[in-house]
Amino acid sequence: MSWLATKTVSIFLLPPLNLLLLSGLGILLLSRRPRLGRALILAAWLLLYGLSTPFIGDTLLQSLEQTPPLRLENTATSNIDAIVVLSGGVYCSAPEYGGDDITGSVLERLRYTARLYRATNKPILVSGGKPQSTIPESTIMKEVLENDFHIPVQWVEDRSINTLENARFSAALLQQHGIHTIYLVTHSWHMPRAVSAFEKAGLTVVPAPTVFTTQCRINWLDFLPSSRALQMSSRATHEWIGQLWYWLQ
Repeated sequence: MSWLATKTVSIFLLPPLNLLLLSGLGILLLSRRPRLGRALILAAWLLLYGLSTPFIGDTLLQSLEQTPPLRLENTATSNIDAIVVLSGGVYCSAPEYGGDDITGSVLERLRYTARLYRATNKPILVSGGKPQSTIPESTIMKEVLENDFHIPVQWVEDRSINTLENARFSAALLQQHGIHTIYLVTHSWHMPRAVSAFEKAGLTVVPAPTVFTTQCRINWLDFLPSSRALQMSSRATHEWIGQLWYWLQ
């Protein structure tokens, strides 16, 4: 399935569109099945409210963050062969950079990769193709690591358009160089699906997650809807669907 088709299907399965479709179905049923129609509308409204609150959004993302942070002080003498960092979207036609650039979320991964490299001195592979950009995301990632962080990149995997392909193509490239054990850098909520994909591709993975969902304290603002919270809930739902899809494959 192409990247565009996959993204289209996922949009229909994720909030807010799935909830809009549910409420639309309820409206259509009001005349023929009024009780069922009202129930669907109410369910869609309650789900939209709940998924739009920071409390629910944080909780859903935290349920995916099963891997503890890597202790960098224990990595200096490790026998890991390489570091693999995954792409995560492109900032198209960035006016201040004069062309396509990485998104903020990818920059978060690269920052942690730079820190991990300085602690381990292991060679780096950047992984990501060009589903939206004319330039592979991994090529931009390499430029950022080398030019902005002054960190060398050993390999560029530039064909993948999803996590499963990140794993397959990266494993094939690394195994050509006799590398079978890696540090894997991605967001903490993405790590379970990424680790599963890379292990199925034949690599031994030591997770190096970054960007955990944290809270200072819970207050009444955590129960008021916000667009950011809905995005967090949608991201968590996307990961659960992705894990199920990879398991079925």
